[in-house]
Amino acid sequence: MPKINWPLMQNNISRDDLDKLIQYLQSDDPKLTHGPKVVDFENAWSKWLGVSESVMVNSGASANDLTLLALREKFGLGEIIVPGLTWVSDIASVLHSGFTPIFVDIDPHTLGMDSNKIFDAITPRTKAIFITHILGYNAITDTLLEELQRLKIPLLEDVCESHGATHNGNKLGVFGLASNFSFYYAHHLTTIEGGMVCSNDSEFLDIVRMLRSHGLVRESKLPTNKSKFIDLYPDLNSEFIFAFPAHNMRPTEINGILGLSQLSRLDHVIEVRRHNLSLFLDELNPKVYFTEFATEGNSNYAFTIMLREANISQRDRVETLFRSNGIEFRRGMSGGGNQLRQPYLKKLQNIPAPETLPYTDHVHHFGWYVGNYSTLKKDRIVWLARLLSEIK
Repeated sequence: MPKINWPLMQNNISRDDLDKLIQYLQSDDPKLTHGPKVVDFENAWSKWLGVSESVMVNSGASANDLTLLALREKFGLGEIIVPGLTWVSDIASVLHSGFTPIFVDIDPHTLGMDSNKIFDAITPRTKAIFITHILGYNAITDTLLEELQRLKIPLLEDVCESHGATHNGNKLGVFGLASNFSFYYAHHLTTIEGGMVCSNDSEFLDIVRMLRSHGLVRESKLPTNKSKFIDLYPDLNSEFIFAFPAHNMRPTEINGILGLSQLSRLDHVIEVRRHNLSLFLDELNPKVYFTEFATEGNSNYAFTIMLREANISQRDRVETLFRSNGIEFRRGMSGGGNQLRQPYLKKLQNIPAPETLPYTDHVHHFGWYVGNYSTLKKDRIVWLARLLSEIK
């Protein structure tokens, strides 16, 4: 097969999505800033996911930030247990809000934090466990849920790359205090830019809602919350009471319209991605590549490729194959690999050495992802897997 163009991701916005957006823009005096279309999408997303409420924001990174800021308001500062393999905004949100990140190694089968290593890292200062569901895989275990419930430690879920993946038949994002989603370009569902914070805790999500909009009390949906602040501060205009030193992280009606349009086909997109991954892994040579990923209930975001052994020569041959065939790739899986190797952490004190997370470090040096999207042809998927399998 000749050299092909295989981009890392494809734009998921369809002609139908654009037509719905244009139709709205052509209506009389269309509102563009945050409004009823965003609320409609929040409600539809909550129903699809299986939570009581959702708050849409302008990005997945903003969802991370607001979740950690709300956690600080509710529980105070301390330590947050985080994976070494994740996206930078997860760790950045921990730092922005004043928490101390405690890094834990991954389970190579799920690419998420190893539950036993989480338990080893818990101390009296632990305020939450912030897991990342990497590239469509489920990082939750029943043991983790049972132990956190026993210890009364909140669980936060980053589901930004894993829309619709499941654990025991329930969608990821419903198991903890709160969950975060991203609707960035080429995710399972995209609103151009956008994100969501989801929870069954109305008090927690009310804090998020106020934090999203400058900390304004008028954004609260809880009457008791509003009346509390109004009674405490009678000298203030009730429309301009700022409960928190917060941000403006609101989305737009354009984001809401696109989200509503795409939600109708999200389940189909997930099923295609899941089937593509199964086909890809079945064709890979298991002697060269690690193929025992925990695929049950996955919603694959990108094909995961990892060498079994730490072999630099093999690694170079894999990357030469990608480049010579026009296949875009990222080494290190999610977020640039082992976060302990990233410069933004170098100025912090008491950050462990990267080698203390051996599985994360192996992925950093000998793992990749390649684009998976619903328009991929089966023959291309098989072709790539077999080509990679020729490497010895």
